[in-house]
Amino acid sequence: MFEIYQKGKTILGMNSRNLRFIRPNNLKGAKRLADNKLKSKRLLKKNGIPVPGLIAKIRTRQDLDNFNFSSLPNSFVLKPNMGLGGEGILVIYGKKKNQENVWVKADRSAVAEDDLRNQIRNILDGSFSRTNIPDIAFFEERVKLSKIFKPYSYKGIPDIRVIVYNNVPVMAMLRLSTKGSEGKANLQLGGIGCGIDIASGTTTSAVLGKSKMVDCIPGTRLSLSGIRIPYWQEILELAVKSQQVSGLGFLGADIAIDRDLGPVFLELNARPGLSIQIANTEGLLTRLNRVEGLKVKSAKHGVKLAKNLFGGEIEEEVEEISGRRVIRAVEKIKIIGKKGIEKEIEAKIDTGAYSTSIDEDLARELGFSNVIDYFEKIEKPKKIKRGEGIEIIKKMRKKHLGKIKDLFDMSVVYSSHGNTIRPKIKLKYIMDKEKIISKANVVARGDLEYPVIVGRRDLKKFLIEV
Repeated sequence: MFEIYQKGKTILGMNSRNLRFIRPNNLKGAKRLADNKLKSKRLLKKNGIPVPGLIAKIRTRQDLDNFNFSSLPNSFVLKPNMGLGGEGILVIYGKKKNQENVWVKADRSAVAEDDLRNQIRNILDGSFSRTNIPDIAFFEERVKLSKIFKPYSYKGIPDIRVIVYNNVPVMAMLRLSTKGSEGKANLQLGGIGCGIDIASGTTTSAVLGKSKMVDCIPGTRLSLSGIRIPYWQEILELAVKSQQVSGLGFLGADIAIDRDLGPVFLELNARPGLSIQIANTEGLLTRLNRVEGLKVKSAKHGVKLAKNLFGGEIEEEVEEISGRRVIRAVEKIKIIGKKGIEKEIEAKIDTGAYSTSIDEDLARELGFSNVIDYFEKIEKPKKIKRGEGIEIIKKMRKKHLGKIKDLFDMSVVYSSHGNTIRPKIKLKYIMDKEKIISKANVVARGDLEYPVIVGRRDLKKFLIEV
């Protein structure tokens, strides 16, 4: 049976995956490359895809006898080159104080030099390789845990699995380690897989192990839905680039987020498991069929297609529940100036600012030069202490409001460069199809990236992705 029907959705079965997608799309050479971690990491690195640094390789028993274990850093990962399903991997988190060549694992249990030697012997004997043939053991740098994932992952490094087909990311999940998986982010060992909305990089539903659906981290009230994955665009582009480099037509790209380095590529998978469908509560087959035969020009194009085809569920659900639109930290807005002048620009959404502000030069382009020129000529206090601003503004309003058209109000702008009085104009703009009339401060923002900051006073109809 090639396909399974579950709750009205077509779930990709193992036979269908192998016969229809892996065999015709993953040629022997490409599969051998993916199965060989050291070779694939060299190729990825050569093509500008970041990977954890290699510390040392042990190919033979003689290499093992001659290896200086004192040269190892305090934390590292020991891996079999041809390992399968996370088996044989040993993650070391630190070194025992005042004990030579004794390290500790995630559960604080000790790992002595003899333990490492035994593990390496098993790797060399092929105990963890796909076909039990002799293997190579290697040490690589341990990825450092990103703060955003610290509450969710039990003493391990989460990773993101992205399924890529025809240069389009079709499905993704966040894998989290648990106590049961002993700090490894692998579902076969008892880890958690969280489905990810492709458009926003937000987790949706989750599965524990291979089949148990869960809402929270076991033993806690910490929700597994709504986790925002940082570097999402970059992660998807890396996944597509890895397909282009490796020659695998159907692959699982495993990517982690290092605390200091950002996204790093862990490994290629030529035979990705199908639990990702359970985590996303959706079948892969329909998505694979939708991208088959598409002409994809580049990694960015493939990611754009993926977001358009398979994303947006999170925003739609939130908007339906709250009645408010979901916007991002940077949004395109269309400003309607005087005499029919219109400008479309990117604005920064800043909930830390109460009022909206606009750059002087942009305000001039929109027809507000009269306000800026008038305000430059009038007398203003040079130094304003906190607490004095209200009285000063009251006096200036009496003297200047109504003297010139378009001067709507004045305000004190407090900043690290000093406190100043700035004019306010009535600014009309459209953001996410919503028309807004704002009281905007006119300030000098020429040295900053965004000419408009939208403050929280204008954000009552919106929810913001932080």
